[in-house]
Amino acid sequence: MWEEKNNTLYKKFEFSDFSEAFSFMTRVAMAAEKMDHHPTWKNTYNRVEIWLCTHDAGDTVTEKDRKLAAIIDKLTG
Repeated sequence: MWEEKNNTLYKKFEFSDFSEAFSFMTRVAMAAEKMDHHPTWKNTYNRVEIWLCTHDAGDTVTEKDRKLAAIIDKLTG
């Protein structure tokens, strides 16, 4: 579940290994590029952390972030 904190949507994902985590990040990158809405994220081995906020709306959470979060959730399955 995404947490809304510090004017961001945040979620941590865990995968079986680095390759699976990196594949997930690639899928997210393609979806984000299509939306022209890019996450702040961090990857350490099998973990990926993502923070979403809309920079041109004053670094707050907008519907654009919620839409990307829903798309990202679908990419984990």
